[in-house]
Amino acid sequence: MDYLYIFGGLLGLIIGGEYLVRGAVIIAQKLHVSPMIIGVTLVGFGTSTPELVTSVQAALDDAPGIAVGNVVGSNIANILLILGIAAWITPIGVAAAEFRRDGTMLVFATALCVALVLYGSIGRLAGTGFLVLLAAYLVGTVYFDQAQADDTAGGPVPQTRFGSAALLMLAGLAATIMGAKYLVEGAISVAGSLGVSEAVIGLTVVAVGTSMPELVTSVIAARKGQVAVALGNVIGSNIFNILGILGATVLVKPLVVPAQIMTLDIWVMAAATGVLCWVARSGWSISRREGIMLTGGYVAYLSFLGLNVIG
Repeated sequence: MDYLYIFGGLLGLIIGGEYLVRGAVIIAQKLHVSPMIIGVTLVGFGTSTPELVTSVQAALDDAPGIAVGNVVGSNIANILLILGIAAWITPIGVAAAEFRRDGTMLVFATALCVALVLYGSIGRLAGTGFLVLLAAYLVGTVYFDQAQADDTAGGPVPQTRFGSAALLMLAGLAATIMGAKYLVEGAISVAGSLGVSEAVIGLTVVAVGTSMPELVTSVIAARKGQVAVALGNVIGSNIFNILGILGATVLVKPLVVPAQIMTLDIWVMAAATGVLCWVARSGWSISRREGIMLTGGYVAYLSFLGLNVIG
């Protein structure tokens, strides 16, 4: 049954990711906003819903390793694995002005997360600050993007109705969330039977499982040539994971950070964010070679965790 859950979850993610990207791109064209904005907001935040549900539930179940590890591990996977695979499929062009804005917010949110993790615990005051910062970022992003709306107003407008595109995107999002749910349930059951620690499960099985919507969405977007959606999806998801998911989770229940995450994984997340900024700014594109480098970094990270488990 666990393996059926995994297979069914993957199928739901693939179908849902297709509809999610298609609907999101149509909405972007209808509203005359950039695909990057749609990727950062609607797609990026929407595909992070499984992480939100998983982390809140883990906190309520007194499993801080899964709650925090899910956020940290998902951000690592989003950059090294998901963006790496997307760039491997097709090189990703980076809009300099948009990346300076969204990349700066990602670096700032990552620095705040590192500071709180090293403090050893994350309380409700920090959670409230995270959510306020997220709201301010969203308002500012949409407001400043409207200044460029005239630049895209002359482009072709799809014939699909706005309502139909919205329903298409919502149906895709629902399918990806349900697919992620069954995938995570099956994967946790299989991994738990192997006697792996809670923190490692959160950083690997749960993190990758809940990041499957981002993976499928980014890969499909890259294959369709919507590279701005793929990049925006990763950046938006990582910002939302820290400010939205971690913020909401500690509002429900403050968390004590496991020692393993403090000593290793938070630094891997910070390094991955730095690498993202470096490859994005190097010629304002992410090449296939850089995509392979990112994916190789994730394989090395998983291998190191695996050696620690065996040891």
